[in-house]
Amino acid sequence: MATLLLVAHAPLASTLQALAQHVYADCSRELAAVDVPPQASLEEAQAQIEAALAARPEGEVLILCDVFGATPCNAALQVADGLRWRVVAGVNVPMLWRTLCYAHLPLAELVTRAVDGARQGVMQVSPPRRQNQPNRPPHDDPDAHSDQ
Repeated sequence: MATLLLVAHAPLASTLQALAQHVYADCSRELAAVDVPPQASLEEAQAQIEAALAARPEGEVLILCDVFGATPCNAALQVADGLRWRVVAGVNVPMLWRTLCYAHLPLAELVTRAVDGARQGVMQVSPPRRQNQPNRPPHDDPDAHSDQ
C-alpha cells in the first residue's frame, strides 16, 4: 500500500491534508504534507521533502504537487526515483479523494487513478449565457410574450 505526500506552496498542502482528514478521518498514517514557504530555495524545499519521506514508512510513496514547474514540484522531481516514489502535479480535491479511496492499489495503478480523478473532477457545471441576450426571469404565464 502506497502512502501519500502532499507537496505544495504554503499553506495548500496542509490545508488539503486537513480536508482529507475531515472526510477520511483514519487517513493520517497514509498522508503527510509539506508546505513550501514562498522564499524557499529549491534545495530547501528538497530537504523538506527528503525529511518528510524519511519519516514515512518504507514502501511506495505517491507525491502529489500543486503546480508543474514550480519549486515544490521541481524539488519533488529531484527526490523521486520514479520507482518507489512517483510525482503527479496538479493536485485538486477530487484527485486527493480518489487517491485515498484507492491507496491499496500498486503505485502505477494509483498514479492512473489520481490523474483520472483530477481530470474527471474538473467540469463546467453551469450553462453558458446566450450572447447578447438579456437574462429574463422565467414566466408562469403561458400567454406572456417576450417580444411585447
